[in-house]
Amino acid sequence: MTPTAGLGLKPQHYDEAQARLAQGLWFEVHPENYMSAGGPRLRRLAAIRERHPLSLHGVGLSLAADADPDPAHLAALKALADRFEPFVVSEHLAWSTWRGVHQPDLLPFPRTRAALDRIAANIGRTQDALGRAILVENPSLYLPLAGHELDETEFLAELARRTGCGLLVDVNNVFVSAANLGYAPEAYLDALPARAIGEIHLAGHGADEGGSALLIDTHAAPVSEAVWALYARLVARIGPRPTLVERDDDIPAFEVLMAERDRAHAVLAEAGA
Repeated sequence: MTPTAGLGLKPQHYDEAQARLAQGLWFEVHPENYMSAGGPRLRRLAAIRERHPLSLHGVGLSLAADADPDPAHLAALKALADRFEPFVVSEHLAWSTWRGVHQPDLLPFPRTRAALDRIAANIGRTQDALGRAILVENPSLYLPLAGHELDETEFLAELARRTGCGLLVDVNNVFVSAANLGYAPEAYLDALPARAIGEIHLAGHGADEGGSALLIDTHAAPVSEAVWALYARLVARIGPRPTLVERDDDIPAFEVLMAERDRAHAVLAEAGA
């Protein structure tokens, strides 16, 4: 089955995910939740994999850190990928570890040419260890950092050119970052190289509870109409790409998520026609 639109897999939805058959339906998991020798989660994931394609979307490689990816983490990721044969493996353009300390967030960095060299090398090490190309996701940003030498779209395009990696375009991240930093999300999406884009993410956001104009990438709300519009515009330009609807907090019933997934599937079907 060719993956079209999918959902992030949640334990409370294991039974419904395994039972549901829909054209192009696939599921994404964070590999860090399944890096074990056995247990009920792996058994349930194996049962779902028998019926649906899977993707692995990492949150722990810390590709933008000033250090090589952890060899033990890479070995565990490879073992998981070899077992479940995901159609894509992806990671974030961010860092989350420093001198053995793991931070509970995906943190930004100045987009310097030195950072480009370092991250390209880390992507290369990751791809060599896995024996496959990965996708790299654009971040959500909340404040301007000093020291940038490259625009984010230039940085991502150059990473793809140097390493052969693909891009995972999170449209909600683009919308949130554009609102917070004051640029046009349409121009950002138009600047990305179409042939490098291997997957798209959609998610919800919310306003900062402190009363500021800041938007937060919460993954705790439905996809906004503004993000749906940007998504349709992007797909019209680049053609259909596997698309995931993310929801990581305030998780609703499976059927509510499937309704959003079906909307993304319809956008892809129209573009493909």
